[in-house]
Amino acid sequence: MVNNPSSRGAATLYKIRLNHAKTGQKVDESLKGGDILPDIDFERRKMQYSYMDGESYVFMDDEDYSQHTLSESDLGDGKLYIYEGMDSVVGMIVDEQLIGIELPNSVVMKVTDTAPGIKGASASARTKPATMATGLVVQVPEYLEVGESIKINTEDNRFISRA
Repeated sequence: MVNNPSSRGAATLYKIRLNHAKTGQKVDESLKGGDILPDIDFERRKMQYSYMDGESYVFMDDEDYSQHTLSESDLGDGKLYIYEGMDSVVGMIVDEQLIGIELPNSVVMKVTDTAPGIKGASASARTKPATMATGLVVQVPEYLEVGESIKINTEDNRFISRA
């Protein structure tokens, strides 16, 4: 919400809802137009997805081999792109605690379920839905079949090419 006070020297006020990086707690703040928020101090480290422990995803730090966990809710839709042995994840760490991950721009996944491929279908032809092992559904060209590996853009959930 933006509030423009009418008196002479008044600054524009902004009401913002913030989330605490470590606890996820929501806080409402009122800030003036010229206020500057401090930068969060976090480390970016290369990580590898190891395994799932209950409802938590366990990642291993490539530098010191320490293990960090994130819950399904912390990952959001990113969990659909995480597969066993994935090693191109960047973890954001605050006070030795993993608070989030950055996925690579694209991932290679194997198609586990889709309609049968059509012989002679071109790349610019119609598409069909294909399901990956993680439950991710992507629209792919009609010529693709079950068992093929494809490259998927993680930003907009689109088929890029065969892998």
